[in-house]
Amino acid sequence: MSKLKVALLHLLPIAGEIKKNQSLIEKAVKRAADQNVDWIITPELAVSGLQFSQKIGTKWIMQQPDEWMLNFVALVQSLNTNVFLGCPEKSESGELYNSVFVIDRGGNIIGKQRKITSIIDDWSTSGAFIEPIDMGNVKIGVLICADAYTKNIADKFLAKGAEILIAPSAWGPGLHGPNGEWEQRSIDTGLCLFVCNRTGEDESVTFWEAESLIIKNGKRLLSHKSKQSSILTFYWDLEKMDLISPDFEVEYIC
Repeated sequence: MSKLKVALLHLLPIAGEIKKNQSLIEKAVKRAADQNVDWIITPELAVSGLQFSQKIGTKWIMQQPDEWMLNFVALVQSLNTNVFLGCPEKSESGELYNSVFVIDRGGNIIGKQRKITSIIDDWSTSGAFIEPIDMGNVKIGVLICADAYTKNIADKFLAKGAEILIAPSAWGPGLHGPNGEWEQRSIDTGLCLFVCNRTGEDESVTFWEAESLIIKNGKRLLSHKSKQSSILTFYWDLEKMDLISPDFEVEYIC
């Protein structure tokens, strides 16, 4: 299959409102699956919001898959799609991680990436494992937000055979906002970059102007920002590694 249909979930999670965020994710995934997409990508920490620890602490974080994750995996299988889900997790030895889980059409967690670069998420341990995730027809490197800040992690993904970079993020403009890092990573590696960002605000970070992006060769091919949750769909040519869609198709979620 050379043509891939992708949905970026540009969501408005609320820090610490776990059940509400989970319901929003489920709703958005169902809506995206109605459009027969191949991949669905959520922002960083879509389940918890970025600064959840200031509101509800970390004791609620479980080893994965927990009860909700098992139900969510079954939902993904029933919808016949693939999902990249931003969710905190606890390891068997008790460390906490900011992770992205990859769930395939068969309802299997086929891989995960733990965030390596921690800036304001001081509750989490830095991940150490860098390995592309094989989607069957293409290998994906997952750069979680600030993991795109320098070239080191992206270069390692490239060296290990990644063909596309995906950046689930919670990175808004401001003093430490994105300033060409995503574009530079696409130049450094020669790989396209799908950035799934978010909207809204947490305790001290604002995302209203944050953008979800499709980037190739340092150029922004598509961009989107909004004041409410939205589903951004587009077509990508896997053979040519190029954008097919002239723009995002946008569906807003109330």
